[in-house]
Amino acid sequence: MTSRYRLGKAGLVTGAGSGIGRAAAIELARQGADVTVTDIDEPSAAVTAEMIRKGGGEALVLRVDIVDEDAVRTAVERTVETYGGLDFAVNNAGLDSHHQQLDRMSLEEFERVAHVNMGGTFLCMKYELPALESRGGGAIVNVASNGGLYAIPTAPAYVAAKHGVVGLTKTAAVDYAPRGVRVNAVCPGPTRTPGFERVAAGTDLIAMQEAITPLGRMATPEEAAAATVWLCSDAASYITGIALSVDGGRRA
Repeated sequence: MTSRYRLGKAGLVTGAGSGIGRAAAIELARQGADVTVTDIDEPSAAVTAEMIRKGGGEALVLRVDIVDEDAVRTAVERTVETYGGLDFAVNNAGLDSHHQQLDRMSLEEFERVAHVNMGGTFLCMKYELPALESRGGGAIVNVASNGGLYAIPTAPAYVAAKHGVVGLTKTAAVDYAPRGVRVNAVCPGPTRTPGFERVAAGTDLIAMQEAITPLGRMATPEEAAAATVWLCSDAASYITGIALSVDGGRRA
């Protein structure tokens, strides 16, 4: 199998049943990696795995709710048992929030969004980091958001949680660098995932997003995933602790 980055490694991707997670899992496999495909929606994860297998890759499917500590621990253990170790992890699973200004948001909504986006990422890293260290090193890429770098109006819970993901990324990068583990974040801008397409249906939302993006269009899931795959690879061997904006120039 031709591999641009010569990955030839094993890892897991959360939230791999659609969108950026699916695109990342497929591209990682195309680059020669064995991939554990996880999602809370197991049938969707199975579709991703089948796409990988049709391309000649190897994939293990697991249903994982990232706020279920036992499920997260088991996913890492199963990956190690199946492939002999863990070389990389892409923590992509998360959720959006109801768009409301802060004073109108319930504590329950704030805690729900923070629990999944930040707490779930924490749990994944908690079990991935020792597995990577025991392998002699590796890479974690957390899929955050441009909402982890600046404000998004009426999204206080989402923005706070994604800033938290960036903070977890930077702290772990410093703590685990001496152990050979690199930890980075990818921060996509609005991306034309199936979920976004559903939300935008019948509205001018896509046109609005394109109008404020210097490159004049929204990203595809594959473009956001490409940055993730690169950070997993040895081509990014001297990069750790960054929050890479993939936003068509909007942050500029």
